[in-house]
Amino acid sequence: MNRVEVNSPTPRAPSVSAASAESASPMSEFHQTVLLDEAVEALAIRPDGCYIDATFGRGGHSRKILSQLGPHGRLLALDRDPQAIASGALLSDPRFTLTHTAFAGMADAAAQAGMEQVDGVLFDLGLSSPQLDTASRGFSFRFDAPLDMRMDTTRGQTAAAWLAEVDEQTLAKVIKDYGEERFAVSIAKKIVVARAERPITTTGELAALVRSCVRTREPGQDAATRTFQAVRIYLNQELGQLALTLPQAMDLLKPGGRLVVISFHSLEDRVVKRFVQAGANPAEPPKGVPLTAAQLPKPKLAVIGKPIKASAAEISANPRARSAIMRVAEKLAA
Repeated sequence: MNRVEVNSPTPRAPSVSAASAESASPMSEFHQTVLLDEAVEALAIRPDGCYIDATFGRGGHSRKILSQLGPHGRLLALDRDPQAIASGALLSDPRFTLTHTAFAGMADAAAQAGMEQVDGVLFDLGLSSPQLDTASRGFSFRFDAPLDMRMDTTRGQTAAAWLAEVDEQTLAKVIKDYGEERFAVSIAKKIVVARAERPITTTGELAALVRSCVRTREPGQDAATRTFQAVRIYLNQELGQLALTLPQAMDLLKPGGRLVVISFHSLEDRVVKRFVQAGANPAEPPKGVPLTAAQLPKPKLAVIGKPIKASAAEISANPRARSAIMRVAEKLAA
């Protein structure tokens, strides 16, 4: 876990707006932050508060948060993508600390940053536009490129290496469970047969194999979409990371602190929804168990409003926002 802390001599709030600060970054033109205003508004920023941006990306949300913090406010941002870390190193602000870690390292990162409790935690899940649009990352079948798919390119197994050794049953289960792909068994068999002849090393090769197995698909969706999603989620352990991190965020939040999560597919949103519902509606004890009112389980979270989706105007400007859904919850006093 690496920290990038940017300091300047005089702590002060930025003199530029969040929008102009974002446009000033040389990499920001490749990424439009989804639900930017809605997410930061949901955090209910206090000028002297402490906040965590669990997925820095290209810093759209972080810059917006910093624009609303006073000189004594603090922001800790996390990301496991080295390119995101390099982008964040350009953000010079004494109130800002950036840590190279998967967000499951949140508790450790907060401890190292001296944050015992925080006023809000924001997750913007899924991929950033630079990750999708950079061919060498291997996330997209729009390019014929090396089959990588790692969010942290400094460690872990590439998709090509995993596909070369995974057994057919496991592969089919991954594609079915994480891609919700009804042709998972056929796709897995095709991949295993193909790799016996030669390794599958590019996105184009994998996409072509999948397309040859998928007989029907929803209008406008490429046949390879679900399989690419499944392999990416599995390799990066995205759902497991999320399940590990949500309780950490809960522990770090002060009473009244806000949890804000933007998801981009149903598997992510399901994990978030269940976590929030469990916090807001604790399980009742079995009938007949003698408990006083004080001993009964109490809600730990309050759901704030209904799930929020991107507006028609935002989707028109950024089609990748169409699947976004944001949930907001507030921690209750013990």
